[in-house]
Amino acid sequence: MLRPRPRRAAVVAVLALLTAGCSASGADPAGSGASAAPGVGSTARAAASTATPGSADATPGAPSAVPAARVGIGARPSASARACTVFPADNVWHADVSRLPVHSRSATMVGAIGAGANVHADFGSGQWEGAPIGIPVTVVAAGQRKVPVTFGYADESDPGPYPIPPDAKVEGGPSGTGDRHVIVWDRAGCRAYELFDAHRSGDGWRAGSGAVFDLRSNRMRRAGWTSADAAGLSVLAGLVRYDEVAAGRIDHAIRVTVPRTRTGWTWPASHSASSATDPALPQLGQRLRLKRSVDLSGLPRQARIVAEAMRTHGLIVADHGSAWYISGAPDPRWDNDALHALDRLRGSDFEVVDAAGLMVDPKSAATR
Repeated sequence: MLRPRPRRAAVVAVLALLTAGCSASGADPAGSGASAAPGVGSTARAAASTATPGSADATPGAPSAVPAARVGIGARPSASARACTVFPADNVWHADVSRLPVHSRSATMVGAIGAGANVHADFGSGQWEGAPIGIPVTVVAAGQRKVPVTFGYADESDPGPYPIPPDAKVEGGPSGTGDRHVIVWDRAGCRAYELFDAHRSGDGWRAGSGAVFDLRSNRMRRAGWTSADAAGLSVLAGLVRYDEVAAGRIDHAIRVTVPRTRTGWTWPASHSASSATDPALPQLGQRLRLKRSVDLSGLPRQARIVAEAMRTHGLIVADHGSAWYISGAPDPRWDNDALHALDRLRGSDFEVVDAAGLMVDPKSAATR
């Protein structure tokens, strides 16, 4: 069984305010409540404003009919529906980074993450401690009723209502105590609605933070804003999904967690969650790549396809957590033994790349 990644620590006081229905907009995380915003400690909101714009390291199967009810992540839209991909083909998530230059501080950043630590697929089939393994995605049909959502970090969250059903899948299960992401994919509207620390509240939901992503757009979040992820990025965009692996190819970068980051962020991130200034540490948004010299021939098919994506599209540092934990959506068809084969890869098999040359505009996720 796959082991879970340690969860981000939560701060303790906005919970009472949220329970009372307050938005706590602009509240001080050190003296407020619910869970902290993704990756945010008492110093992170001040640290978010320290990035220097302009630098590479610191810029803010066959279709079937759509069922009437909600369906799972493997479902496909009808042939008549306009395809909803997760961001345009020229989006930075889809960029081929196999030929990008190695970052000048690659070795020190990999060492800070953990050169000897193993890669771990933080997703799979079955359950761990009574909960599905991974970050689940709830696909909703057109016309899903929108409900109110209140946020602990309302000043950095996209306001509701969101089309989240009362039985939406929650990371860690209904009683989970970890990050409790809720990811809703509205394929008809081609939008992703993402929550961190999500809980049912009356007819709606309350969450630490939330973001809405137009999946047909390269528009980024405002500089300094979080999302359901510490980096201000889409969680859905970086998940490994079974349907991709079954098709034989993952065409995007993969979300990865690291123990510590330094203040500021690297494009395409928009948010900082650290006050550390050690230049050896990576920033949120940093792009990593599996080295071409690593032999993948001995990996089972599911693991090999994931590893090939890490070589072509790389990893994006999205949040704090265990070193080299990559994120995916749970699915009963995953072969946990095959995914465990990724543990053969170590931090030293990766390098940090300089992705600045891909950027067209620091406010856009489009690439050259």
